[in-house]
Amino acid sequence: MGKDGFACITVFLSLSIQIFMVLKNTGNEIFTALRDLLANRPQKIALVTHENPDGDAIGSAIGFGEVLQNFGHFVKIIVPNDYPSFLQWFSTEIEIVIYERKNRRTKALLKETDVLVCLDFNDAKRAARLKKKLLEFSNPKVLIDHHPYPVDFCDYMVSEPEYSSTAELVFDVVELLGLTEHMNHNAAEALFTGIMTDTGSFSHNISRPNTFQVVAKLMEWGIDTEKIHAAVYHNFSASRMKLLGHCLGEKMEVFPEFRSAVIWLSQEELETFDFQPGDTEGFVNYPLSIQNIVFSALFIEKKDHIKASFRSKGSFPANEFSHDHFSGGGHRNAAGGEIKLPLEEAVEKFRQLLGDYQHLLLKA
Repeated sequence: MGKDGFACITVFLSLSIQIFMVLKNTGNEIFTALRDLLANRPQKIALVTHENPDGDAIGSAIGFGEVLQNFGHFVKIIVPNDYPSFLQWFSTEIEIVIYERKNRRTKALLKETDVLVCLDFNDAKRAARLKKKLLEFSNPKVLIDHHPYPVDFCDYMVSEPEYSSTAELVFDVVELLGLTEHMNHNAAEALFTGIMTDTGSFSHNISRPNTFQVVAKLMEWGIDTEKIHAAVYHNFSASRMKLLGHCLGEKMEVFPEFRSAVIWLSQEELETFDFQPGDTEGFVNYPLSIQNIVFSALFIEKKDHIKASFRSKGSFPANEFSHDHFSGGGHRNAAGGEIKLPLEEAVEKFRQLLGDYQHLLLKA
């Protein structure tokens, strides 16, 4: 082997050591198995996201899918349901199949899939109507995710809750699998979007240098970060902006004594403002802009349940609050859940619970 070969191996080993210093839960034996599975021979691979996929889910799927496809795999992306229009601008030739529209097509794809990769969720129930299909899938299943408390439903798990986003984790996984040479502009653009959206434009979940190191590497592919930011955050309908105004002006309740706030929306209100998937994305963050508010909740009425979103600042554990009272979970400062109650009762439950958490809220 020549000097160039040794140099390449040295660089790869150096990168691997650096990344494994960041990974807390995934041993080298997992990556040895994944290299044989994903970086050895072309296969039919399906990438699956959670229900109501956000920027991190879609970005991770397209980013990883582009790399795998460039390697030579036959790649499809499956999402349980529609995702927002402001996440439909990505440049990719990978087919994205929406299960709620094409369930027969999805079932056919899964039957011929060699490897299934679950991205940005760690419990099969987060895939909603796809849950049964995922659990029944008998070929190798891989999990790549950054949410805490994973459920053991995959054969290979890369679960790293300290990462800002699944997109950041996917980039490190690509490097550890030795697939970096198969990265391209499309993949870099998608992974950057995942990191940007899951950190709220780099306002939270950014306590580690690795996040910015990954972003710096992604920018080397010549992505236009200003264009990406505009495509995601400056691409809303007038109806969505009016809905936001309605929330802040008419549906936000602030509890200064608990340093908390809540917004709630009924199905009737959503219809009034011509609601489209993704229109309420980010609404839960607005109350945190109020002085001295550290905890915010958003309740949205669905057909048979109430969807809950929680955000916090500082030390208040939004994920534990969601887990204990709204059958949910997530990260310390960003969590979600649901409850089968009428909307007003769900909001009243939230109000009543604040007193039990006052000591944590005051010191957050």
